[in-house]
Amino acid sequence: MKAFKSLLLLLLILVIGVSIYIAVQPNSYEVTRTRTIKAPTSVVYDNVIDFKNWEAWNPWVEHNPDIEVTLGETTKGIGGSYQWNEDGDIGHMTTTDTNPKTSITQDMQFAEFPKSKVTWDLKPNTDGSTDVTWSISGDNLPFGFKMWSAFSGGMEKQIGPDYERGLEKLDSVIQADMKAYSITTEGITQHSGGYYLYNTTSTKFKDFKESMSTMLPKVGAYAITHNVTMAGPPFILYHKWDEENDAVMFSACVPTNSKVITDEAEILTGKLESFTAVKTVLKGNYSNLKDAWDATMKYISDNNLEMIEGGPMLETYLTDPTNELNPANWITEIYVAVK
Repeated sequence: MKAFKSLLLLLLILVIGVSIYIAVQPNSYEVTRTRTIKAPTSVVYDNVIDFKNWEAWNPWVEHNPDIEVTLGETTKGIGGSYQWNEDGDIGHMTTTDTNPKTSITQDMQFAEFPKSKVTWDLKPNTDGSTDVTWSISGDNLPFGFKMWSAFSGGMEKQIGPDYERGLEKLDSVIQADMKAYSITTEGITQHSGGYYLYNTTSTKFKDFKESMSTMLPKVGAYAITHNVTMAGPPFILYHKWDEENDAVMFSACVPTNSKVITDEAEILTGKLESFTAVKTVLKGNYSNLKDAWDATMKYISDNNLEMIEGGPMLETYLTDPTNELNPANWITEIYVAVK
């Protein structure tokens, strides 16, 4: 009996000790992970702000594909929400605040656990990448939660690896999305032609991109500083494409409503007469333009069409990359004159 009483006393001391240990645990927690993603801040923000995108990189769905996810009536921006059922435990998350392209704040509730605050902070870098910081925190933690946390290794151990995996998957999803592109050859159409301002140069293929990037802004700047109304998006007019001799001659052009007499030797006025053309549309990065041109030439060959020797060959850039930073959304139209 004496031994039994001693055992009970030891158990009581143990229970009291454990209770004190749990009671003195912090009443709050925070878990934070950061990853640098090679994408503009706006591209990262546009993905994270819409819960429709989360399933593609959600680490918990990866661990348990049987999780049932239900999207709210609104998924994007403040008020956007979704709910999930994991083995009978219900969780939900709602976006409560945003600072566009900079930060997102969300409330999360899972099963009987205390409500947590989730934050996303996006910091742009000079090289065009973004430091993405994903955090979760909670306070006023009840005794039961602190007991679970103490015996499960803490929130850092429970959530930290999932946040790391989630950011890794988000990175890969965004990279894949930015590389997505489509090419559609729409067939024969009529290009309206019209007046345009231009400057012309010849260059090697390796220097073409740099030359084009320098020349187009010059023509556009001339139009702006001389109050010339632009009649549409800028385009490149190809005069010579000689891969054998590594030479390309082209004009960087801005369409105008009427003929403009220029006062600079490098900026001239031209006119395109209306012409019949095969039209191809590229949606995606300019790095895919070669494939788009190949598709255009294949269409011409497959349909026994004949190109006009010395006729217009255009690339028209409908999207301004300085405003739309995701190259997957850039739209370029190709026109090749045919008989």
